[in-house]
Amino acid sequence: MMSVSGTVLVLGATGQQGGSVTTHLLANGWPVRALTRNPASKAAQALAQAGAQLVQGDMGERAALDAAMQGVYGVFSVQPPEWQPSDASTAEEIRLGINVVDAARSAGVRHLVYSSVNGAEQQSRFRYLAKWEIERYIRSVDVQATILRPSGFMESYANPFFGIRNGVLAEATKPDVPMKLIAVDDIGTFVMLAFNDPGHFVGKTIEIAGDALTPAELAVAISRSLNRPIRYTHIPIETVRQQNETLARLYEWLNGDGYEVDFAALRKLHPHLMSFEAWLVKKGRTMFEALFHP
Repeated sequence: MMSVSGTVLVLGATGQQGGSVTTHLLANGWPVRALTRNPASKAAQALAQAGAQLVQGDMGERAALDAAMQGVYGVFSVQPPEWQPSDASTAEEIRLGINVVDAARSAGVRHLVYSSVNGAEQQSRFRYLAKWEIERYIRSVDVQATILRPSGFMESYANPFFGIRNGVLAEATKPDVPMKLIAVDDIGTFVMLAFNDPGHFVGKTIEIAGDALTPAELAVAISRSLNRPIRYTHIPIETVRQQNETLARLYEWLNGDGYEVDFAALRKLHPHLMSFEAWLVKKGRTMFEALFHP
């Protein structure tokens, strides 16, 4: 383990992952510089009040990245998700990710922590995957880095846009296939652990998840927590394919080979890693209640 040795620049600081990372780093004594396109936004001002230094900029602007990285020890990099994948959106995400890596190399950043996606190399076999291309670029250049691969977010199930609707959990995952999930709060913890202990984390790629439950088990757990019925219904792959071929192929992979997570090793690193039940108690139940009773 090491003591705090400098400022960490957090990209995507007003998003879910970046916000969690900022919270955990500040709580652990790390000075945080938060890159944001709009320092006056409510989310950015909340980070400032928590102790983060705000800097204005965008990952697409190399000059802004160069300025933001001056004098920092570490960088947390995450690019915005694309819910309707396309070659154009993938190319733009790759551009942003490589911009960050190049700026970090130029600034002499000592530790880059990159948030990728579960099973990136397997996913890349059947789709043009930005996060895999960014991972490959990180490995090809001279930069000390840790790559974390989060599973699906537990918080997504309480999202009003693509979570549970009208008391129904609609999933393209097969009824008997456990879905690996992680609480966003735990992503922030793993990033903090990586910065705290570079000797253990630098050079590693780690799949991170806190639990694995089938869709039916998820519906039961949520029902029990809220004391209201939540029903699971399976979405046929062909229905998904009519909307987006890439997403259909993704679900076919998850329903088939998928990817492995070493839960025992993760809990050794992070003993308080949350199960889905623990997340419901700590945060999820409140989120679901707001979803049903806005």
